[in-house]
Amino acid sequence: MNPDRIFEAFPAPSYRGNQKGALRDIRDAFRAGNDVVLVRAPTGSGKSLLARAIAGCARTVEEADPSEATGAYYTTPQVSQLDDVAEDDLLADLNVVRGKSNYTCILPDERATPVDRAPCVRERGYDCSVKHRCPYFSDRAIASNRAIAAMTLAYFMQTAGSEVFRKRDVVVIDEAHGLAEWAEMYATIELGPRTVPIWDELRIPEIDDVERAVSYAESLASVCVRRKDDLLAQETLTPGDARERDRLQELIGDLEWFVADYRDPESPTTWLVDQTESSSGDDADGSGGPITIKPMDPARYLQHTVWDRGNKFALLSATILNKAAFCRSVGLDPTTVALVDVGHTFPVEHRPLYDVTQGKMTYEHREETLPNVARTIVRIMQRHPDEKGLVHAHSYAIQERLASLLRDFGVGDRIRTHNRERRDAELEAWKASDDPDVFLSVKMEEALDLEGERCRFQVLCKAPFLNTGDSRVAHRLEQGQWAWYYRTALRTVIQACGRVVRSPDDRGATYLADESLLDLFERARTDMPDWFTAQVDRMRRPELPAFDPETALENDRRASSSHSDHTTRRRRSRRSKSPGSSSSPLTDVWETDG
Repeated sequence: MNPDRIFEAFPAPSYRGNQKGALRDIRDAFRAGNDVVLVRAPTGSGKSLLARAIAGCARTVEEADPSEATGAYYTTPQVSQLDDVAEDDLLADLNVVRGKSNYTCILPDERATPVDRAPCVRERGYDCSVKHRCPYFSDRAIASNRAIAAMTLAYFMQTAGSEVFRKRDVVVIDEAHGLAEWAEMYATIELGPRTVPIWDELRIPEIDDVERAVSYAESLASVCVRRKDDLLAQETLTPGDARERDRLQELIGDLEWFVADYRDPESPTTWLVDQTESSSGDDADGSGGPITIKPMDPARYLQHTVWDRGNKFALLSATILNKAAFCRSVGLDPTTVALVDVGHTFPVEHRPLYDVTQGKMTYEHREETLPNVARTIVRIMQRHPDEKGLVHAHSYAIQERLASLLRDFGVGDRIRTHNRERRDAELEAWKASDDPDVFLSVKMEEALDLEGERCRFQVLCKAPFLNTGDSRVAHRLEQGQWAWYYRTALRTVIQACGRVVRSPDDRGATYLADESLLDLFERARTDMPDWFTAQVDRMRRPELPAFDPETALENDRRASSSHSDHTTRRRRSRRSKSPGSSSSPLTDVWETDG
């Protein structure tokens, strides 16, 4: 790596904000011999441009000996972030490749078939006449042979050990704050009817400890190998058979990894096992239900899938809050890691926090607090009659209850919701609309750009504490890791606050409705970046209008009566929204009782 090349590798024609200073500090951190540089860069820093400059410092083929790694990887856990990179002209030399399922076959009779189900993966020895034009293999070949390959973190981890995507000189990970959690999620093994193709043929024992889970994993892997071999022996597979074969291969690898890691006395990984009741409800014969095998702090998994993939690493995020804790969680030696802080360039008065707390939103207090939160949202809508708003409902259960209360108050015409199936479609429809609608969202605290008139205010309904009923969370809290618990929630709040203010001249208000958020700020204050501390210190209670739902529906209180008639007609037409916009009656998988 040549960090002195960082300025010439910067892709924009000029610098804005603190970019030039950030590049200097990153260069100096690598010059000092650090293997990993954490770049804590808030919204608006142009992280993707900084990432491109760092990647441009990678050793080139011309500079390298045959055995030395060259080039760079750019990766991010967020699909939307990769989409933004692909559409940015300044980042045109980041060559994007996605997983096979994101591409469709170009054969005449297979144009609706994903590449991972195309004839080339269904028929043994298939010689594809158009493979050189296949969109997947074309993107893969380009990315593997160019200086910078860009992909999602999931695809990056899946290609560990690949002959195509080998070790490179530099790896840049954007939105890296959740790296430990992403690794835990990817390394988690779900055994159930949705994930195990031969589930109905299995007898599932009751698993009461990890040792028994290991024994069952070994026997299940053997069964899966036999079934996979049967499929491989066939000349031609149906798309369903191909899907089953690939899933079995993935499952075999996961199970074998779990067994090997558990039995390795030098592995730092702690494994937890959860089991739900059998769907039959009859446990008298000793049979059990679906099993989840979870790793804790899977440093060894990250070693194989991430740290072995490069010589030097840059990890970028606005919310890497504590260097030592982050390094522990991902298996890094803090002595070889530097932290570069990039200052915030957005005026603090453009991103105000408002205290509109109405009580606690913990499970035992929620029914009492939610009606007051809903009334407050109406008053906030009155304060912003012409502007779009976002409500972070935290869970589908809260979203559904809020939507019901707001309809009862008479402001339903200005409310939009989504369910799991139409999440992205409803979000895009709301973003594209000029109407001042308020979107009740679930789990949209990250990777959402609501610049300018797309959204001028947002409401955080609940402190985003992790579910204490989750075995991983419970295990950590039993070990006294309360600082981690509060830091994780703070990270989500800071990410959420960045959704509505995207540039120095943008502005957006964030209203806090859950009293527990104030407690969170006190407990996690030492982990706050300075620029967020400034927001918290300026927080105050706003003067909201008296509760009057009718005024929340006024687009422009100064409009003429004829314009008001037109507005009424438009609002009336909005009442017939698509069925997909109604909220799901199912409780969100991220629901928390804490």
